[in-house]
Amino acid sequence: MEALDLARWQFGITTVYHFIFVPLTIGLSTLVAIMQTIWYVKRTENWLRITKFFGKLLLVNFAIGVVTGIVQEFQFGMNWSEYSRFVGDVFGAPLAMEALAAFFVESTFLGLWIFGWERLSKRVHLLCIWAVAFSTTLSAYFILAANSFMQHPVGAVWNEELGRAQLTDIGAVLTNPTTIATFPHVIVAAWLVAGTFVAGIAGWWIVRSVKKGDEATARSVYRPAAYVGLVAILVAGVGLLVTGDHQAKIMYEQQPGKMSAAEAHCETAESVPFSILTIGNLNDPNSCGDTTAILSIPGLTSFLATGNWSGPESSVPGTENVQADFAERFGDTYGDDMVYIPNLMITYWAFRLMIGPAIFSAALALWGLWTLRGGRLTDNVWFSRLCLVALPMPFLANSFGWIFTEMGRQPWVVVPNIGADGVIEIKMATADGVSTVVGGGTVLFSLLAFTLVYGALAVVWFKLLRKDVRAGAPVVSSPDSPDTSRDRDDDQHTPDGEHESSRTPQLDFAY
Repeated sequence: MEALDLARWQFGITTVYHFIFVPLTIGLSTLVAIMQTIWYVKRTENWLRITKFFGKLLLVNFAIGVVTGIVQEFQFGMNWSEYSRFVGDVFGAPLAMEALAAFFVESTFLGLWIFGWERLSKRVHLLCIWAVAFSTTLSAYFILAANSFMQHPVGAVWNEELGRAQLTDIGAVLTNPTTIATFPHVIVAAWLVAGTFVAGIAGWWIVRSVKKGDEATARSVYRPAAYVGLVAILVAGVGLLVTGDHQAKIMYEQQPGKMSAAEAHCETAESVPFSILTIGNLNDPNSCGDTTAILSIPGLTSFLATGNWSGPESSVPGTENVQADFAERFGDTYGDDMVYIPNLMITYWAFRLMIGPAIFSAALALWGLWTLRGGRLTDNVWFSRLCLVALPMPFLANSFGWIFTEMGRQPWVVVPNIGADGVIEIKMATADGVSTVVGGGTVLFSLLAFTLVYGALAVVWFKLLRKDVRAGAPVVSSPDSPDTSRDRDDDQHTPDGEHESSRTPQLDFAY
């Protein structure tokens, strides 16, 4: 394999692996903040236990996410040095902002939250976890702003003398319509991951506790936690439908080849159906006509693309038309053999595997809300099994979503932004972004090394989470009852002057 192929494999593997942890951190930080807010208001033992239980799981996931994310910067500077030189003037700004939001704000307040249970007032301690949740979400925005420039370059011009893109408007980069469409979709997808994570673990513990005869803990601790997760799933589900529809329309405007490939739609047509299952040759973009949709929803693809189910306004370009258009535009630069349509097999199935696993989260939400209604509990072993099966599904959906987004961008590392006047200033083919001095052997060695290290980290991550989940919510003493008349900054002390730490054993978060 050439260095280009190996570099693409390496970046794909490390990015997908890293993104396993990212949505859980984004979503779970918000849910833990909500849990602690409820405890701050109610001051009841059960919500303190819930907060510390899922807070500990958040920290394990956060640590692994930070470690795996560092590798990305190395690849930009080494395997993809030509790409970094090309867009570094633009790409560096949002990444620097992300570093400020993530490593200075997020990490600082997370540290205060970890070690501040006994040292900070309840109000300040609560504000710390909300600062973590906010900065985590904010850092995601800056990352997506950088990625969106690759999908739809704005706010920059081509500098002929320097041979690279030059930033002219950081505001345009941060308000890129692609960013505005992608950000809410990614955030609600993270809520789906976290909601399923919380509901699945809490639901499993409900069944386990009832079978062990500990209905009191099931009712007071795990049932409220399950409801937090179940409601988060419902909110995320509605959000995904709305934001996904908007993002699809943006993609059809900016990258018609990506969305047509996702549907294996070959020729421009009106009222294009959405195929649930297509058979035939999906291996070659030039063989798109050899496919047959055997199960489809009439007009849905047209609606996703244009907002119209039928009529001339519902017309959607096909892959063959997109290929011909791009070949005419860029044939003089890249030759007649350049394929401008992404791999049909990967794009088609990644799009469906991005959507399909959400069924398990929906099933968990509906079954959980029904079986736990009116203060009920359950010892149904099948519900417990669904909780476990549903846990990895939104992780898979998020991963396939990014595979679709990035693989569907091919053959571009920076997609041409074709304006209304047809002028194209900034574009870069993936083959032009790879380093000219890093050989295939070097990339292969680092790819194998990263794979082994990441495999070991995956085992550590799984064992730590499994250990902490099976240990259950920590036992704590009842906190002081709420007293609105003395909501002061030093309320970690009890009225009689005894420090609360002497009454309330604090969970050790340090690893």
